[in-house]
Amino acid sequence: MKKILSIFCTLCLLATLSVVPAGAISFSNDVVTRSESILMVNQDIDQVVFEKNPDEKRYPASTTKIMTYIVAYEHIDDIEHTQIPIKKSVLDQLKDSDSSMAFLSDHVGKTMSAMDLLYSLMVPSGNDAALTLADYVGEGDVDAFVEMMNAKAEELGCENTHFQNPDGLHHKDHYTTARDLYKITTYALTLPYFEEISNTTSHTCVGDDTPLVTTNYLIDQARGGEYYYRYAKGIKTGTTDEAGRCLVTTASADGHSYILVLLGAPYKAGEMEEYFTFTDAANLFRWALVDLQMQTIKSNKTPICEAKVKLAWGRDVVTLVPEKNLNAIVPKDIKNENIVVETELPEVLKAPLSTDKPVGKAVVYYVDTKSGDKQAVATVNLVPMDNIGRSALLAVLDVIGTIFQSYWFIVIIVLIILVVIGYVIVNKIHRARQRKRRKVKKYRNF
Repeated sequence: MKKILSIFCTLCLLATLSVVPAGAISFSNDVVTRSESILMVNQDIDQVVFEKNPDEKRYPASTTKIMTYIVAYEHIDDIEHTQIPIKKSVLDQLKDSDSSMAFLSDHVGKTMSAMDLLYSLMVPSGNDAALTLADYVGEGDVDAFVEMMNAKAEELGCENTHFQNPDGLHHKDHYTTARDLYKITTYALTLPYFEEISNTTSHTCVGDDTPLVTTNYLIDQARGGEYYYRYAKGIKTGTTDEAGRCLVTTASADGHSYILVLLGAPYKAGEMEEYFTFTDAANLFRWALVDLQMQTIKSNKTPICEAKVKLAWGRDVVTLVPEKNLNAIVPKDIKNENIVVETELPEVLKAPLSTDKPVGKAVVYYVDTKSGDKQAVATVNLVPMDNIGRSALLAVLDVIGTIFQSYWFIVIIVLIILVVIGYVIVNKIHRARQRKRRKVKKYRNF
């Protein structure tokens, strides 16, 4: 069932991604961001609304654990009841690293449920939980687990991602991009428990007295202070000197939801420890939730253009409209001059034409008044505004005209002409010879 669910979720994700509007619209705004790579997507219609170096390879730090969750969940049959041994030999692999921990050392020699380990992985960002899950799923071979992570990344269509470990500790060959991490996170959100666990601020594992506490101040009202943002939910933080601050999170308000990936915000232990990802996220969410809205850019009743049509009695043009309403997230102050439509059509359409059969396409662009950039909102099919029948007489004449204009017809006519000309020439030569023979015969008769 886990494998079937995995395949189904993957297909759903790919299907969703396949209807993302053509091009990525990065609306200009006044938000000053410190993160080096950013991708912000409206979850309601999977539309990019802001991006900054989204395809640049970066170290993901502990946002890696989103993929660790995926692989662990999909390879453990019973998340709630499976008991996993806590091995000292596994935890010892982290003894010389500066790692975030879930204090699994208190459970060495005992077992913990897979569910508690997933909480330990995501809430306090426990590297010890990541290694324990990887060791269990990989049957004692963490590298085998990492191979599963890379295979899953490839399955999800990640083009610039490679994992070297399940925890996100720095390695030069451990990298991803904001766009790939968005694909990974979007898939993870389809899995049971993920959204609940990644939005948990405090969790107490069975047998513990001290609760695990989230590293995500953006969602923690009790400990987040100035970084707390009331509309934010989850998902995962990450920090190393090499990666900087990283964050994947979501926010919802007034019927709109956004997912945001931020990588490479400034960080240096002991020198620059501000949480720029939290401030970037809150400011971008405020901008999107206040300044953007869903609008019908073009309705299925809006005339887009006229096209020439033939074979229709008494009609030589047809009005074309979008196949369906085109809805998009755009700035609230959008004006007519911000929308430009370019069409892709044959020079002439042939009747019959039906309102449910596309005859061409239109690319709808948003023109940013501040930057002047023209960015594709979507590509839509164009259909006739009304049905147009075909004239039998005009169709017959068209066929005749087509025949007269065809290559082979011209070749045949040329051949016929050549044959006729040849015949005439041969006939003239033959007649000339006959006349000559008659003259010679007459002369001999004298």
